Amino acid sequence: MAEIPESVRAILRPYLEQVKKLFGDVIEAVILYGSAAGGEYLPGKSNVNLLVLLAKQDTELLKQYAALHKRWQKEQIVVPLFLTQAELKSSLELFPLEYLEIQDQHVLLAGRDPFPELRIDLKNLSTQCEQELRGNLLRLRQRFVEGGAGTEAITILLPLSFTALMPCLRGLLRAKERPVERSADGVLQGVEKEFGIDTAVFQDVLNLKRGIISPGPAEAPRLFDRYATMLQTLIEKLGRS
Repeated sequence: MAEIPESVRAILRPYLEQVKKLFGDVIEAVILYGSAAGGEYLPGKSNVNLLVLLAKQDTELLKQYAALHKRWQKEQIVVPLFLTQAELKSSLELFPLEYLEIQDQHVLLAGRDPFPELRIDLKNLSTQCEQELRGNLLRLRQRFVEGGAGTEAITILLPLSFTALMPCLRGLLRAKERPVERSADGVLQGVEKEFGIDTAVFQDVLNLKRGIISPGPAEAPRLFDRYATMLQTLIEKLGRS
């Protein structure tokens, strides 16, 4: 667990014990992915994402896990992806973005790691990235209105949107067969170079997420507008390519 932040390790040790006890021989692998496995983890802000590979799907075991999870969701552990080997392999073409993210940044916690031998086809990657970007922008506008368009809503929404944006940006670089940096800063530099857009506003939202900046009532709406406009610009550029 050398790559995992100590605060996450402390959570995962007892969590893994309980999960192994519950699922027993049905577990084939437990895999940590996302920010806690990739160096961008922010204590108190980032979620802990897990994939649990099962020998078979068992509704009764999932029901028992649901009761167990009530305790662990307080520790920022989100409900894992529960998959069988067959489901994983049969869905590679449908969800290339998600699986490439896991393949690139994950830590095996238990069992046998299936990702080194997986071959993920990139043919649908650009299309999925564009779909995700459009969905991100639509959700951002909806939640902006739902939140009353205020400063508090903006400072919550923008980091959430950016978190969902980063896998898409990495996916776009992968689709172009370009090197992909692990750090968010490196990804933004790669996107700026590859697509010829100014990613300064994305960097500003990243700094907001990291707690480096805290826009006030005057600046927050401008930051929101700049961010939404740049998302739209990137989507239009992809549509023309």
